Parts: sequence; C-alpha cells; structure tokens
Amino acid sequence: TIVLNNPRRRNALSLPMLQSLRRDLLHDVKSRELRVIVIAAEGPVFCSGHDLKELLSEDDVKHHSQVFELCAEVMTLIQKLPVPVIAKVNGLATAAGCQLVASCDIAVASEKSQFATPGVNIGLFCSTPAVALGRSLPRKVALEMLFTGEPLSAHEALMHGLVSKVVPEDKLEEETMKISQKICESSKSVLALGKATFYRQITQDLDAAYKITTKVMVDNLTLRDGQEGIEAFVQKRKPVWSH
Repeated sequence: TIVLNNPRRRNALSLPMLQSLRRDLLHDVKSRELRVIVIAAEGPVFCSGHDLKELLSEDDVKHHSQVFELCAEVMTLIQKLPVPVIAKVNGLATAAGCQLVASCDIAVASEKSQFATPGVNIGLFCSTPAVALGRSLPRKVALEMLFTGEPLSAHEALMHGLVSKVVPEDKLEEETMKISQKICESSKSVLALGKATFYRQITQDLDAAYKITTKVMVDNLTLRDGQEGIEAFVQKRKPVWSH
C-alpha cells in the first residue's frame, strides 16, 4: 500500500510527491511476493492534483515541463506495472488527482468521494488529466467535466465507469482488501501477461486486437502456470502456482 501523506497540502502532486510516488511504485516490483499495489491517501482529500504554487511563474518553462513530464511518466507507469494497481479513494480527487484514479486498473471509492477536473476555472485546462479521463469515461461526460469543472459524485463516477465500486466509508478498507485477496489467489505471471495484453489491445481496431490476443492466448498456454491451472481444473484440485 502506498499512502499519499501530505494532507496539509491536500496531497498535491508536487514534484517531490511525484518523485516519491514513482519510487514507491517501482519498489520491489520484480519481487514474487508483490501481487497488488493499493494507492490510498490520508485526510479528507485523496489528491488535489498539481501543486499550483509550483506553476506560478510563467517563465519557468523548464520546471513546468519537468512536472508534467514526470506526472505523465507516473500515470503510464501504473499501466505498465506487472501487478494490478487499485485506487482506494476516500474523499475528493481533482485534476491530476482525478487523473491518478482514472489511470489505476481498479478504483474503489467511498460514498463521500467526488471527482472533478476544475482547471478551467483557474485558467489551466486539465489537458493531461483529459488523457486518462477520456479513456475511462464516455466522451460527452468527460468533456462536461472538463468544460465546467463540476464534480461527479461517487455514484455518478460508478455509473459512468470512472470507478469500479462504491461502498460506505466504513467498508472501504474491507472491500479493497477483498478485491486484493481475490487477485492474490491467481498466478502473478498470468495476471502480468493479461494486464499487459489488455492495455496493448484496447487501443487497436477489432482485427488487430484479436490478432494480438490470439497469439497471447497461445503464449499463455506455454506458461507453467497456464498448464498447471488447466490440469488442476481437470483433476478437480486447487492449482499450485509457481508465479
């Protein structure tokens, strides 16, 4: 579990916070023991997005580029990791904080959570958050959020596909752990192959997507755990994964 822990700054994605998040996401990433990553946060705001104090000077183009490039790197890194990444959201997620939720593989939110891209209201359109948002939500819903800055409630976010589940606040930890433990019952190598393939095929047209996934299904059968799972099913026993 990685916890965004700067509630006084509303867990803003400052340059140091982004550097820390990247470091933590990559920590022990090749370990067989690592099976799921959960991103959580302290305080009433999950993440408020970029630290606007870092973006005040119009002359500091180099620093601004560094901030946005690192942010893009972290968001794409989440989908390149070999294990599922779950956002555990309990509060407000805005701008790049909303982008972070949209970039995770799964998102579980408490009923009090809200999601918004309010950059337009301060003259900084949420163009980079729009990348993740536009890939998670129907286009017209994403554009309404981007054009107006108005928030989605947790249940609206669920209805439109930004989050996977909405639960009462006191059930958030339990539900997140339930999903995590279910993931841990499967083979790490099979999940890693499946996750990488999902993101690879989702941007392709139908024919290309089937071409990619047909080959991957064959590759999956060459994995030790691919054979072990089928043998266990046929023999009516629990599989013993090698990962």
